[in-house]
Amino acid sequence: MAHRIIFLDTETTGLRVEDGNRILEIAAVEMIDRKLSAPDCHLHRYINPERDSEEGALNVHGLTTQFLADKPKFAAIVDEFLEFVRGSELVIHNAPFDVGYLNMELGRLGRGKIEDYVETVTDTLKMAKDLWPGKRNSLDALCDRYEVDRSGRTLHGALIDCELLAEVYMAMTRGQDSLLIDFAPTQEEAAADAARRSQRAPLIIAQASAEDLALHTAYLDELDKIVKGDCLWRTLEPKLESTPAAPAA
Repeated sequence: MAHRIIFLDTETTGLRVEDGNRILEIAAVEMIDRKLSAPDCHLHRYINPERDSEEGALNVHGLTTQFLADKPKFAAIVDEFLEFVRGSELVIHNAPFDVGYLNMELGRLGRGKIEDYVETVTDTLKMAKDLWPGKRNSLDALCDRYEVDRSGRTLHGALIDCELLAEVYMAMTRGQDSLLIDFAPTQEEAAADAARRSQRAPLIIAQASAEDLALHTAYLDELDKIVKGDCLWRTLEPKLESTPAAPAA
């Protein structure tokens, strides 16, 4: 069964949901089996939050009250949003922040919680802290650490942050054997690799001489005496036939 991930980000009128702040932008980008879906398979909506943004938040996202005045309210996009994320794994950087706002907006409409609609919520900030304890683990810092190009971003737009998060997530999870399907070579790459292999000179393997084997066996015999049994080396390699030690010079 295909594994469907939705990378999600929101922009809000302020930092604290407890102060009556609201969502004013929401974006979600789809990935199936570690492959980003077609460019048009995402959700991006500006929302009229029905209030002004706090100054600090406005400096981050740059979305003015005037720009948002004619945008739909959350109630108008909630069905579309829930249908898009339904049944997926939500991947969010600093998930408690976005989940808190989503649950507030859904609660205002009597629609339950976001956890009621998705399989699970993964917090990449927690993942990063586990991987890089004591380091800066903001999305910007992770982009720098994993060499993800963010040169096109000047403000914190929700859609571009989702796309950056997808690249960071791919880099963070590359070591997971179950998620390596995106590294399968193309037919052209496989053919080129086979051609390179055919041009390599054969490896030269130097066999141990009878004298070398005799000296090795004698050394192991001495170790056996010290440990009063089989030494560790003998448990890791087949038993060598007893060969008389080379005479002392």
